[in-house]
Amino acid sequence: MADKNKGRIKINSELCKGCYLCISVCPKHIIAVSETLNHQGYYPSKSTDSSDDPKCTGCAMCATICPDVAIEVYRD
Repeated sequence: MADKNKGRIKINSELCKGCYLCISVCPKHIIAVSETLNHQGYYPSKSTDSSDDPKCTGCAMCATICPDVAIEVYRD
């Protein structure tokens, strides 16, 4: 992993209500709308970051703005 890329996120799709605030604040544009509905009937956010070429920096802006506390940020 490159020095500037030090993070990864985990989105709990069952907690996400699809407000997509996380998508709007991600500086690396690695969060998108899922094609699958969750049990509440929402299209949750999902991470599009690749494990082969990770781009997440672990800035935690997505987790900070999430009103559903559905995002966990891990810094490696």
